[in-house]
Amino acid sequence: MSTENLAELPEGADVPDKLYFRIGEVAQLVGVDAHVLRYWESEFKMKPHRSSSGQRLYRKQDLARFYRIKSLLHGEGYTIAGARRVLNGGSGDAEPANADRIKEAIQGIGRLRLRIQAFRDEMDPNQG
Repeated sequence: MSTENLAELPEGADVPDKLYFRIGEVAQLVGVDAHVLRYWESEFKMKPHRSSSGQRLYRKQDLARFYRIKSLLHGEGYTIAGARRVLNGGSGDAEPANADRIKEAIQGIGRLRLRIQAFRDEMDPNQG
């Protein structure tokens, strides 16, 4: 078991002191919809406990793992595969998305579009 499975809850997380949490409670605490948690379960090979009626029951360590997954995906910009590597203790050489580089790329695309339009206008002055 990797040390990531024993991750701690983020500071300031207002988590009730109890043994098990239902999926709705976890979804509300983590700040995502329940279907997202179910998807993450499948992608990150999580097996929650089940009640006698089949409801998912999560422990605090599961809750901490969901917080970590959300941080990797939403906060640090990792892909699912990259987050999986980080959580499994793999190499951290997969860099998270860099917001500045993404902005630069978008601006570059915008400049290319303007140049293409200018070129089209030069080629066919009647069209523009």
